[in-house]
Amino acid sequence: MKRLLLLLLVLLSFDSSYPQGNFQFVKKKGKTVIPFRFINNLIIIPVKLNGVPLNFLLDTGVEETILFSLDETEEILFENVEKIKLKGLGSQEFIEGLKSTKNKLEFEDMYDNNHMIYIVLDQEFNFSSHIGIPVNGIIGYQFFKNNIVEINYDRKRITIYHDIDKARTKFSKKLTACPISIELRKPYVVASVEQQQGPFDAKLLIDTGSSDAVWLFDEKSDKVTLPPKYFQDFLGRGFSGEIYGKRGRLSRFTLSGFKFEEPIAAFPDSTSIRNVNLVKDRLGSVGGEILKRFTMVFDYQKSQIFLKKGQAYYNDFHYNMSGLEIQHGGLQWIKETVEMNTTLKGDEYDGNFNKRMSDFHYRFDLKPMYTVTSVRPGSPAEEAGLLKDDMLISINGRLAYRYTLQEIIDLLRSEPDKEILMQIERAGVKRNVNFRLRKML
Repeated sequence: MKRLLLLLLVLLSFDSSYPQGNFQFVKKKGKTVIPFRFINNLIIIPVKLNGVPLNFLLDTGVEETILFSLDETEEILFENVEKIKLKGLGSQEFIEGLKSTKNKLEFEDMYDNNHMIYIVLDQEFNFSSHIGIPVNGIIGYQFFKNNIVEINYDRKRITIYHDIDKARTKFSKKLTACPISIELRKPYVVASVEQQQGPFDAKLLIDTGSSDAVWLFDEKSDKVTLPPKYFQDFLGRGFSGEIYGKRGRLSRFTLSGFKFEEPIAAFPDSTSIRNVNLVKDRLGSVGGEILKRFTMVFDYQKSQIFLKKGQAYYNDFHYNMSGLEIQHGGLQWIKETVEMNTTLKGDEYDGNFNKRMSDFHYRFDLKPMYTVTSVRPGSPAEEAGLLKDDMLISINGRLAYRYTLQEIIDLLRSEPDKEILMQIERAGVKRNVNFRLRKML
């Protein structure tokens, strides 16, 4: 972990009344454009915190800016630090943390010199291994509160418009407006959810920090019921631990007139949401698997979003048909042979008057390792004998380190009956396994 140099330890209690700063622009040039990486339906943006380059998850589902997952190679200076306790989704109750004020946070030519940061101390709270690149923190409300923010999933870029009134007028003419409410610093929308018993309106958190299409809390309302077909699954990890629940298909999901047929919904267990301060009438969330099908514009000040169909709008809804959860398990040194095309000095020609070339040399590179974090009971992966902590050596004849984590995720969601051949290592012994992806829904 990157060392946190804490210059001043002050109060021991939590105080959320500290006035946050606002983002400013270095140059008035109309707009600020921030490129992002889109991995497993999550938006990862580059940021500088007190001068140190990092990667943050853009998450409308969090109130404050949170820091975690740092390397040990650099120092980040923090001032005005106090101890706090954090809670969120997961089965545990609280995790320890720190709060720091007067930090400088920068995105391209946008900066805030008075930013408050919450620091998670739990070393195991780490998104990076599940995303495949370093992810050091999360930002939410503070990024959106005073800006008009356009998220273009097709071009993988975020645009913050400096002239808010001009941008608002443009989008109101070209895109579909949808009312939202901002409650506890988070955006909520009312969508139509249709299950086997018919449609109903559901108040949902707009959650760019969720990879799934829809989450529904079946214990919060009699309207929400489990579909006839579902399976138990690992849904993710929150601030307070791992989240488990069920997955099944809805009949239809409609957001501001935009209809989606048979999206996949997750139904988290009650223990996973018991520590969450839910706003009144909230029944779940709408996440990245739906949101990525639009170009979206957030306008918190006027309590509205604007929507336009994107390239992924008509795509089918897929899920992991293997039962395997894979994570980035660190780095390994790999010896690779590299061809050389340089001519030899001295005797450049052989006996047949052909120019002689040096052929190869060895190079050592750091490559990713991938490990199994969980195996769904009753899944093809479990039937094939795969176990938690197995390390992947190859997939379908290709060395595992030549894949990105996103490519592995896409492969395991690709198509029913697709054969997957894996070589894994367990306790120092290599084993070959194979299975076929199977529809569960």
